[in-house]
Amino acid sequence: MSTSVLICDDSKLARRQLARSLPDDWDIKVEFAEHGVHCIEQIKKLHPEILFLDLNMPEMDGYEVLQAIQQQGLNVLTVVVSGDIQPNAHQRVLSLGAIDFIQKPCSAEKLAHIIEHHGIKDKAMRERLANSLGEQVDPDVRDIYQELTNVAMGQAGDLLARLLNVFVKLPIPNVNILEVNELDMALRSIDANASTSGVCQGFIGGGVSGEALLLLNDSSFKEIASLMNYDGELNDKIELELLMDISNILIGSILTGLSKQLDMDFSQGHPVVLGQHCDVAELVKANKSRWQRTLAIEISYGIENHNINCDLMLLFTEDSLKTLKYKVAYLLED
Repeated sequence: MSTSVLICDDSKLARRQLARSLPDDWDIKVEFAEHGVHCIEQIKKLHPEILFLDLNMPEMDGYEVLQAIQQQGLNVLTVVVSGDIQPNAHQRVLSLGAIDFIQKPCSAEKLAHIIEHHGIKDKAMRERLANSLGEQVDPDVRDIYQELTNVAMGQAGDLLARLLNVFVKLPIPNVNILEVNELDMALRSIDANASTSGVCQGFIGGGVSGEALLLLNDSSFKEIASLMNYDGELNDKIELELLMDISNILIGSILTGLSKQLDMDFSQGHPVVLGQHCDVAELVKANKSRWQRTLAIEISYGIENHNINCDLMLLFTEDSLKTLKYKVAYLLED
């Protein structure tokens, strides 16, 4: 039976080029959508299994299409195909439910790799992937997770601001349930082209366990050292000490803030250095066996007027979800 594929792009040329780039040995039926509004209409009418989606379009852009797919519970595996190669674009589309991101112009080789990587040709694999993506965090529960994290990260930001005498920019936390392959992609989308150092620290308590992962862009070390009044020459040892200092502040205070609000005590393991001065893909490849299906809360810290950027991810184990849901339900009742 043919696989139903929908290609959405406001450019007729782009639609045709992508269709011609799909594998010749793939039994598919291809349909097209000319913009975002048309895309949603086509999804409801045709029920495609696979959607290749452009981002920059009139009437409704690709981000809005992804949001509409989530909000309306539409069941389609989405691969974004776009010329927008900003790391934030990658991260944003993955957080909105896309399974991958391909840069334009899209080659047949790249498409074949993505299709093979996700097992999209295999119907059983498509169904498993669709089911995993279909389990979204309930909006009310997501709101609670975000608010709990807001309070905790505010405390962490305050400590960091006092230590460095700076203004810390606090983001809106990103909350998702991710399979290991989705977590892999989400991590790879963080500062994809930058050298990075990372620390991971486990935590457990009250039926909840997980790991806190801190990734610090290597370009941040010089300014962190300056703000901490360190005048000597930087080397791997000093940078490791700075990395540990930052991770102790952010991870420790985040977990303390969450434990107080959830009324449970977390015991923290010893921090583990995942790697220094390598790209995120290397960190992920070396450590991906540590992470399986998880509730992931991502926080991206920035320092105003300074080139300092770090990402903190709280990765709760699948076994923790039941306890967390119980705790959240109790908070909602109050």
